[in-house]
Amino acid sequence: MRKLFFAFLLGSTLLNCQSESLTSFSEAALNDEFISLGDERVSFNTVLEKHKGKTIFVDVWASWCKDCLKAIPKFKELQNEFPEMAYVHLSLDKSLSAWKKGIQKHKLKGDHYFMQSGWKGPMGTFLDLDWIPRYMIVDASGKIVVYKAIKTKDKNLRKHLK
Repeated sequence: MRKLFFAFLLGSTLLNCQSESLTSFSEAALNDEFISLGDERVSFNTVLEKHKGKTIFVDVWASWCKDCLKAIPKFKELQNEFPEMAYVHLSLDKSLSAWKKGIQKHKLKGDHYFMQSGWKGPMGTFLDLDWIPRYMIVDASGKIVVYKAIKTKDKNLRKHLK
């Protein structure tokens, strides 16, 4: 009985630590450098600072990703429904030219950044990326309120959009 109690206690502590750590970005993720549409190196922290005081919808995508492309119409509906939010697109495209062509082709509104560090870089590792599209919401205080959503109809995502 005692072993069972300690196993439960350890498990619940680990779960609490994990969920708490997902409400804020790691230093490595904040310092990860992306490339802006103007070909400037920009840290993710700078991206967050640009939108300080606003709710930020983060979209991790790529122009080669079939599921990302299928989600674009629903994503645009969200943008129309919630225009007051800041929209930040982080691309996992294979090249800068493919990324820029994808933005133009699909007429994606918002701020765009190329994740040059890729899936295994500091941001990708922090997000524990295993699928795209991937959506997150960062509230006006800078707290991550939705860490992982892969569908625009995700109930948790919708809850924090209202």
